[in-house]
Amino acid sequence: MKFNQIVHGLLAAILVSGIAGLAGCNSNHAGSNVVAVVDGHKIYRSEMDKYYDNQTAGSDQQAPVGEQATSLRLNILRDLIDNQILMHRAEKLGLLATDEEVDRKLNEVKAPYSNEQFEEKLKEKKITLDDFKQDLRRSLTVDKVLNKEITSKINVTDNDIKNYYDTHRAEFNLIEPQYHLARILVTTTPNPQVRNMKNDKAQNESDAQKKVQMLENRLDSGDDFGSLAMNYSEDPDTANNGGDLGFVPESSLNSEAGEMVKKLKPGQYSTPIPMMNPGTRQVFGFQIVKLIAREPAGQREFSNPQVQQAIRAELRDRREQLLKAAYYEVLRDQAKVENYFAQQVLDGDGAAK
Repeated sequence: MKFNQIVHGLLAAILVSGIAGLAGCNSNHAGSNVVAVVDGHKIYRSEMDKYYDNQTAGSDQQAPVGEQATSLRLNILRDLIDNQILMHRAEKLGLLATDEEVDRKLNEVKAPYSNEQFEEKLKEKKITLDDFKQDLRRSLTVDKVLNKEITSKINVTDNDIKNYYDTHRAEFNLIEPQYHLARILVTTTPNPQVRNMKNDKAQNESDAQKKVQMLENRLDSGDDFGSLAMNYSEDPDTANNGGDLGFVPESSLNSEAGEMVKKLKPGQYSTPIPMMNPGTRQVFGFQIVKLIAREPAGQREFSNPQVQQAIRAELRDRREQLLKAAYYEVLRDQAKVENYFAQQVLDGDGAAK
């Protein structure tokens, strides 16, 4: 992407590890254009190269060459193979994504953009709308299969949570206070990689001051902080989460702005805080910071609902990753896969081209 964070995360999932090969090509079986066959389904070099181009498009770094380029293609092909195996499984289970599900997801992804903006983003990633919709269908299908076969079967019991806490009690002993913060960021120079919902970016310091003042006024009028962050913040890492910065240790709040934050009570937000380049002392943005909660130093007890929630999420994630890895291995063992590209690399047959 670089899209905004929503589209960036979606494309990363779809175009790298959540896709099956694009259909509609014709070639001789195991011919020069066929890089792999999965249960009779051909994967073509054009498909692998399409996603290779996507992964290397728009990067400021030098494009990979030689062995690095070949390694990236091998990884992409592995993902294509894995997801074709899952698509085959989805057909058996009757879990293929419907047109309605695809259209609903497409509208969700397109929501922050005009049609022209969205089309431009697709061009930047070197894919067509039809490609994107086809990938959406396959990504949604894969999610449905994994949810049925893996996620829905994971059960984290209260005993599991208590046992984890008892074994890792020291992890919940905070050596210093923690501040759960959120922020709305306004910059003085528009970043082309950042897309907020309103596409409302200041062009200079004066514009930035006006924008952050408008946001402060709306907060004072009772507008929701998270909604304003999603619509107006220019922080690509937090805007889509309502500006949530997570927990920050008190020792990191050693600046003038940090001292201001320490004086806040949970639920309060700061006045606009200028952000300066320490070398030039030039203002490059403003932020409004909200204190969501403060955790004192010391032992966080098991009775704390946040502790239990965090442990539950950690255990679920661990089990999900383990079971998914095992599930993929079982499906690979059951599938008939011929990876011609990998064999070409092994034979040194010019596969890096």
